Amino acid sequence: MDKDQICAEMDRVRNDFRDLLDTATVADLREPTDGTKWNNEQLLFHMLFGYLLVRNLRLLVWVFSRLPDDASKRFAALLNAGTRPFHVINYVGSLFGARALGYTRMERLMDRVLRSLEASLRAQSERVLDRGMHFPVGWDPYFKDYMTLRDVYHYPTQHYDHHRQQLTLARVLGS
Repeated sequence: MDKDQICAEMDRVRNDFRDLLDTATVADLREPTDGTKWNNEQLLFHMLFGYLLVRNLRLLVWVFSRLPDDASKRFAALLNAGTRPFHVINYVGSLFGARALGYTRMERLMDRVLRSLEASLRAQSERVLDRGMHFPVGWDPYFKDYMTLRDVYHYPTQHYDHHRQQLTLARVLGS
């Protein structure tokens, strides 16, 4: 996937996220989702969190891609050993994230983080985007054993689209 495609996906997500928040009622947002323990509000925050996470993942790829391959293999193995606590923290964080931010700030934060990621992506050379590291595959179904920086920029949209299908908002369901 090239830079323009990844940026186009981010633009689509920005508009979709804004539309979801702007058209949902408070009652809609408090409804349970399909296939998660979160309600719609909590899942929307979790979808935003995927993009927030990439800000830090970029730095990890930058560091580990300059080290011997074994360094990121060991780091990924260490993180995989902590998969259970990661999932607990990930779940609990999303329980309170949307409430702490509020819908307007969630929307603004998504806009800001997407613009920042797009600008950062566009500034990278193809050579840099092809550098990568090993990842903890137990943490997310979209993490691969080895991911390039390009993969990392694409990851949160895969994550977003997956969870979007679990929303039970009236607009998503076509009502």
